[in-house]
Formats: sequence, structure tokens, C-alpha cells
Amino acid sequence: MKTPLSPRLLAVPLTACLTLTATAGATATGSAASATRPSPAAMGTASPAALRLELPRPTGPDPVGRDTLYLVDKSRKDPWVPASGPRRLMLSMYYPARSAAGGPAPYMTLGEAASLLRRKAPGADLSAEMISGIRTHARTGAPPENGRHPLVVLSPGLGLPRASLTFLAEDLASRGYVVAAVDHAYESSGTTFPGVGLLTCAPLCDQPKPPEGGPATITKNRTKDISFVLDRLTGRHPAWKHADLINPRRIGMAGHSFGGDASAATIAVDKRVRAGVNLDGTFHPAVTLDRPFLLMGSQADHIPGRDDTWDDSWPRMSGWKRWLTVAHAEHSSFTDLAIPMSKAGLSAPDTIAAERGLALTRAYVAAFFDRHLKGAKRPLLDAAAPAYPEVAFHAP
Repeated sequence: MKTPLSPRLLAVPLTACLTLTATAGATATGSAASATRPSPAAMGTASPAALRLELPRPTGPDPVGRDTLYLVDKSRKDPWVPASGPRRLMLSMYYPARSAAGGPAPYMTLGEAASLLRRKAPGADLSAEMISGIRTHARTGAPPENGRHPLVVLSPGLGLPRASLTFLAEDLASRGYVVAAVDHAYESSGTTFPGVGLLTCAPLCDQPKPPEGGPATITKNRTKDISFVLDRLTGRHPAWKHADLINPRRIGMAGHSFGGDASAATIAVDKRVRAGVNLDGTFHPAVTLDRPFLLMGSQADHIPGRDDTWDDSWPRMSGWKRWLTVAHAEHSSFTDLAIPMSKAGLSAPDTIAAERGLALTRAYVAAFFDRHLKGAKRPLLDAAAPAYPEVAFHAP
């Protein structure tokens, strides 16, 4: 059984967090057997400098625009480094665009990429240039599409940057959502804040034991972060220049690992969030929810009986709910950092192919939000689908 308060969760290694996709990879359909990661020999011996990594193309009809937004909550001191001043957050705002005008949106800065590799993959056959140069499909300065759209907030795993969910943010935006991907100060491998510089999770991730109050303290602070983000995006004087794109009555949240835990915890305290998703995250502690919620995790760690916190939370979810697991998935398979990880040979031989894992995640998360934020019928959520044999439904 998984130990819900394990200190390992405070310093998740790269081999549990990376999922990026390269230009060549598995198709979005096919059997589980054909979609596992190819062997290092099958991938060839190309040097890291020769590898050009690219996120999978968004599947929706709209081009995608992206802005960045820096928010400062002056009402709160930073919980991890109080001497640093107020709580700081960096957001990437993705939105459906009228055209693909503008420049390509960078994946992350060179300094952020170097910090990610230094903290998560020391000695791996990867370079900061390779990671920072991962090709995205969003455009900076793209003209926004008219109308109001549901908002989905994304929160990454502890020690990972918001960029690790770019594959999902771009896809949802191409399907007609506004997406706010959030970096929480001192909780990522490295985030650059204007006028401050690169902040890493060292004060939190490198301590020998969880903070006072345990991992739940991290989750509680994230709920405050997200409520503040919603205030600044949907309040009377919004911080984002395109805030009129957001329909404040249709807000959802999804997250990976600690971010998935934060998704549930935020729903429990902020009634503005109507539906949530936990991607492979343990709860700290078990949760009680009355709104739609999707659990999606690896088969190895999250079938019934493997994670006490999922087992304990399931009967406390009184709203619409689904419990899905993915065969051959790793913790990283639900983030777009799986691609460099796969190319560097850091995944187990039978791990689901990076692109396949991302395709499954996109399909089910989009179907969930389509159903609960747009009111669309999505049979994919009703039973196992032949096109996705890796995905199992559970109803313990």
C-alpha cells in the first residue's frame, strides 16, 4: 500500500515526472502492446544535440494563443520563505485564437531548463538547450477568438514547473477553453519571476521531512493560491487583458500529483470551481466532494487497494465521479515531460509510449470538462472504449 505522507512525495525524481514527446512516436490509437516505449536500441544512437523534441499537436479546431501573467498576493507572505515577501505566482494563459499570428511560444527559459535537469535528472543524456527548445504550438500575441469560454486552471506536481502540463493546456485551448497554468513560488524546479529571478523548490523540496502539518500544508497553500488566481482573473478589475474571454460560471481545475490533490482541495473550499481532475496524485488527506471529479492514474499505483487515499476518498465523493487507471503508465506519463525522459532511456522498457500516454490523458480530461463545463454528451466517460484498451474503469 502507498504511504500517503511519504517524504518521497516532496522530492519526486525525474523518472517519476518527465513526459515530453518527440516528432516520431506512438500513434494516438492502437493496442496497449503496440504503444509501449520502444527500446533504446530501436531509438537509435542520436546525440542529444541532434534530437529535436516537439509536443504533440493540439487536437481541437482552434489555433492557440498564449500570454504570461505575474501575480502578487500582497495579503499573504510566502509560506516557504517568509523573508522573501508576498506570495508570488506565474501564470501561462492559453486561449482559443482567431489565427496563428504571432511568434512561437517558448517552452521555458534556458535557466529554467538547466535547473530542471540539475534537480531532476543530474547526469542524464539531455541538455538545457534541448529542453528549453521543445517546440510548442501556441503563439504569443495571437488575436483571441470572440466569445466567452470555460476556464480550466492547471496545477503541476511538486518540483515540476507549469510547463510540464503544456501538452494539456494547448489541447484544451484548441478545444475552446481558456487555460491558466500556474507556477507556485518555491514549489517548482525553477521559475523565473520578473524582477526577482529564478526561484527553485530548494527551501521546500530539500528539507529532510515534510513541512509542519505534513504534505497537507502544501495542498492548503495551493488552494489559497488558486482562489487568489480566480479573484484576479474573474474579479471586477481583472489582471489579464483578455479576461473578458472567461465565463466565470464555468470553471474547472486539473492537476498532476500534488496539483491533482490541490484540485480536489480547491473544489472543497471554493464553490466557483465546478469540476476537477486528479492525475496520478495522492490525497493529503482523503477528501469529501459533492461536485464532478475524475480520478485518472497509473495502474501500478492506483487500482483499488493500492492507494489508501483514493480508496478512502471514493465513497466520500457524492457527485458524478469516475476512477480510471492506465496500464503501463508511469507517474510521468500524465505530463509532457515524458518525451525527453523516453528519449534519454529513463523509462522502464514496458512503459506506455510518451505520445500515447499524452493522447489518453488529453482525450479523457477533455471529455470530462466538455461534459461538466459545456454540457456536452461524451460517451467516452461511460464505459471502457475499444480505441483505448489501456484505460480501465473502476467502481469499488
